[in-house]
Amino acid sequence: MSDSTTSQSVTTGLHAPGTVVITGAGSGIGLAAALHFAAKGWRIGLIGRGEPALREAELQVLAAGGTAHVAMADVSDAAALEAAATSIEAALGPFDVWVNNAGIGFYGKFTDVPEDAFRRVIDVNLHGTANGTRIALSRMRPRNRGTIVQVLSAISYRGIPLQSAYSASKYGLRGFTEAVRSELVNERSAITVCMVHPPAVNTPFYSHAGSVMDKAPRPPPPVYQPEMLGEAIYLAALSRRREWRVTGSSVGFSVANKLVPGALDIVSGLVGVAVQKTTRDKVVSARDPNTFSPSSVPTGTHGPFDGESLRRSLQWSLTKGPAMLPLGVGMLAVGAMGALLRRR
Repeated sequence: MSDSTTSQSVTTGLHAPGTVVITGAGSGIGLAAALHFAAKGWRIGLIGRGEPALREAELQVLAAGGTAHVAMADVSDAAALEAAATSIEAALGPFDVWVNNAGIGFYGKFTDVPEDAFRRVIDVNLHGTANGTRIALSRMRPRNRGTIVQVLSAISYRGIPLQSAYSASKYGLRGFTEAVRSELVNERSAITVCMVHPPAVNTPFYSHAGSVMDKAPRPPPPVYQPEMLGEAIYLAALSRRREWRVTGSSVGFSVANKLVPGALDIVSGLVGVAVQKTTRDKVVSARDPNTFSPSSVPTGTHGPFDGESLRRSLQWSLTKGPAMLPLGVGMLAVGAMGALLRRR
């Protein structure tokens, strides 16, 4: 079914709280999703690299009304991730939903980015999601049920400067997910695979990203708060919609790159570098790169951009109201394309 016509009322059959596994659950979008599931009474397996962040996430999940189990693993290590899944199922029972959220970034022009850093981003974001998907399918196939949620990005529709490795990984994830979904259709499987495409989100991702730039990384505006993405992942877990594009940024990227890719080349080239750099003291002081090793301190859901981040999106409100979805998305897409063309 088309994501633009499928209502969230078409569910996977999960009418009661179940068990969900979330990778990259120690901060940012992963933690926001964990807290949203917790508020609904779910049992939540929290996977990540940094124990301090995961233990803090566990406390927050319990306080929000959920049940939690922590399992340490780097998603690029398939054996460690398999062990984490086994530990979670032993503690919480078979999982109904697996969320592939773990991801890292590294900023700089492609020729300046060290080869090992480029490879590391691909290993975590692409190979790590493939590892998680393989592990989830190995458990869901015998039961012929379950949902896998892939957290991608608006960048999976349009690569941007300074994020060549991240762009490559997210483009790759979209193709990977479409291939796996088609294979499940061929098998007549009842397993659902869904993509969620966030916009720029105020999370510690930018503090944790590696960089060879002369300034600190920052999200390009407009920036949104992560709680919106926590809700999106929860809705994706309960629906058969093939993908959820969150905010007009994600819709605009996907539509405009199909219709006017050359215009986006020019716009992105002229303004895409400057809007991803900052010298603000608060942002610089929050820098804690974790490309090759986990952070030693918890960082929570939000990054250092609260003052400019939006909590609501008209597009997202329309997306959750399926009766108005086709009209609303169409209007937003036309508006986004018009704005891009005016800036040429």
